[in-house]
Amino acid sequence: MDIAVIKTGGKQYIVEKGSLLTIEAIPNVKEGDSVSFDSVLFTDDGKTATVGAPTVSGSKVTGTAVEVGKGKKIVVVKYKAKSRYHKKRGHRQPFLKIKIESL
Repeated sequence: MDIAVIKTGGKQYIVEKGSLLTIEAIPNVKEGDSVSFDSVLFTDDGKTATVGAPTVSGSKVTGTAVEVGKGKKIVVVKYKAKSRYHKKRGHRQPFLKIKIESL
């Protein structure tokens, strides 16, 4: 079983071939586009494990963008007691769903 740990959007993800991954949106990526990640921190092919310092040189993870969208709405409320101050805002975080093709 091949696995790898990649870094994107300030977060780290454990991936394997064929898995679906939901990450923060990458600008100018549309559905069906190919996405590659060069910052691979760790690889394991079942026999040998390679830990990068900080990344594994020469390794790359590629995938295909399956879905581009926005997450559920989050309501942000600011309130100060006894001063008649309140604000209400909504936010929807953009995301990108990727199917991993190769490690």
